[in-house]
Amino acid sequence: MRKKVIVLGASSGIGKATAQRFAKEGWQVMGAAPEAVLLQNAVNDLEGEGHQAVLLDVTSDDHIDALKEHVQKKFGHFDVLINSVGISKGQPLLAPDFDAWDRSLQVMLYGAVKVCRALIPLMNDGGRIVHITSIHYERVAPGSSSYGMAKAAITQFTRSLAVELAPRNILANAIAPGFIFTPMSIKGDGKNELDSEWFKENYVKHNHLPLKRAGQPEEVAGVAYFLAGPDASYITGSVVTVDGGLTITF
Repeated sequence: MRKKVIVLGASSGIGKATAQRFAKEGWQVMGAAPEAVLLQNAVNDLEGEGHQAVLLDVTSDDHIDALKEHVQKKFGHFDVLINSVGISKGQPLLAPDFDAWDRSLQVMLYGAVKVCRALIPLMNDGGRIVHITSIHYERVAPGSSSYGMAKAAITQFTRSLAVELAPRNILANAIAPGFIFTPMSIKGDGKNELDSEWFKENYVKHNHLPLKRAGQPEEVAGVAYFLAGPDASYITGSVVTVDGGLTITF
């Protein structure tokens, strides 16, 4: 019987690459994301048959309920949950619009918690949970307080899941990417920060990024696939950093 994986954020970036990797390895994939057209196109392009696309805004309880019903109907039970839901928009802490500041927490923290509460009862014993966090869970940049807090909380939430789900042999881990070429690299001015002179000057020329390049989504997807596989059977509550060596330098 084919193994089943649910990938949140499957319409683009790391989530899309992860869905592609699991499909390539013969898994049945259920992809979920809020962008209907992008999601359906991404799922249609997956290798193999029987993949599912589910529209999901993780801030909507109705959407989460619908996702749970879809899982029950199409999968019954499943083996792996990959959470690659992410948003990135700088918000100064003291800016007057609190809702804009709070959105990172509503999406990336509370959305993840609510989805886990809904879906974990349907996960097979021995299953795996992989959250995509960020090196921002322990590092700080101007205007990133809510983003960093959400990522730090997701990391701690992952550790809590590891402890509470250990009796079912469900393993929970997180991946902390650094600079990765994804749509989130494109900022409000429409330019990709990873192609900018700022990135080349700070992270390539002066050796703050040892591998001297940004990563590709597939390089994170490979780690997610490893954490879902038999060789990761004694890893739980861990954070795997995928950043080209960025966080080991001054």
